[in-house]
Amino acid sequence: MILGNDALKFVKGLIDVNTQVQPVGVDLTVSKVFKFISSARLGFQTRELPSLEEIPPKDGGWFLSQGVYKVRFSEVVEVPEDVVAFCFPRSSLLRSGIQLTCTVWDPGYVGRGEALLQVFNPYGIFLEVYARVAQLVFFKLPKKVVKAYDGFYKGENL
Repeated sequence: MILGNDALKFVKGLIDVNTQVQPVGVDLTVSKVFKFISSARLGFQTRELPSLEEIPPKDGGWFLSQGVYKVRFSEVVEVPEDVVAFCFPRSSLLRSGIQLTCTVWDPGYVGRGEALLQVFNPYGIFLEVYARVAQLVFFKLPKKVVKAYDGFYKGENL
């Protein structure tokens, strides 16, 4: 495992290093929130993503009612070819009736990632701009991967 301070070299654009660096990872913050406005289609070789509409922040954040949203992180992440990262929700979300779903961040990924935010709390949540919602934890691999990530999302949102 790569500890928090050592992971700083993989995460750029932190809002506050002293607040975001955790013992075993780095907190990611929200810069944008989107709602889904169409369906998707996925298959073995098919990828038709849903249309999205950005929700502009108001009064320093977003009031989100029950439902599903996509969030974009503020920070740019660069995962080296001998490292993999896993994204976890911060416990404050769970305690608030909110779930954040992330994916594996493959060796070679570079970009400003996104996650799925599900609001279960029947009263909703006011999510401030730059709220810390995820913790990215990095693990060193025994060696560089044979083929680093070079897929559709490499360089996303830069």
